[in-house]
Amino acid sequence: MPSFDVVSKVNQQELTNAISNCDREISTRFDFKGLKILIENNKKENTITIIAPDDLKLKQVDDLLKGHLIKRKIDPRIFDIQRSLETTGASKRQIIKIKEGISKESAKKIISALKKTKIKVQLKIQNDELRASGKKKDDLQESMNLIKTVDIGQPVEFINFRD
Repeated sequence: MPSFDVVSKVNQQELTNAISNCDREISTRFDFKGLKILIENNKKENTITIIAPDDLKLKQVDDLLKGHLIKRKIDPRIFDIQRSLETTGASKRQIIKIKEGISKESAKKIISALKKTKIKVQLKIQNDELRASGKKKDDLQESMNLIKTVDIGQPVEFINFRD
């Protein structure tokens, strides 16, 4: 029976490359000269911390980082941007959480959208991913196209396609 998995994962190496490219651009840009701007990637907590002098610079660094993510073919919807906080030394700190895995609510949203179409595919929730199985490859490919259109607020990928 053909099947595939629906997951939402981030390529950590590409994310690290995008952050270091953004750091490099910040160090060479004229409007950031002499300012203390830091971008820290905490892989254990799955967060990125940006420290900048003010909200305007935070916004500029956010936009730069998103641009570098797009160049590296990473969807910027993986970011859950938190409110900026005051830190010591009159600077601002912003924590960005990286969304990985499909939540139960998002999985239920995908399943209900698929059930409305009457495509003969079964979806099962397995931790933070979904397993889709059906009798025909065509039904699975049709379900893939439908899942891509469902907006769950983060990108999805299809892996482990088996006949």
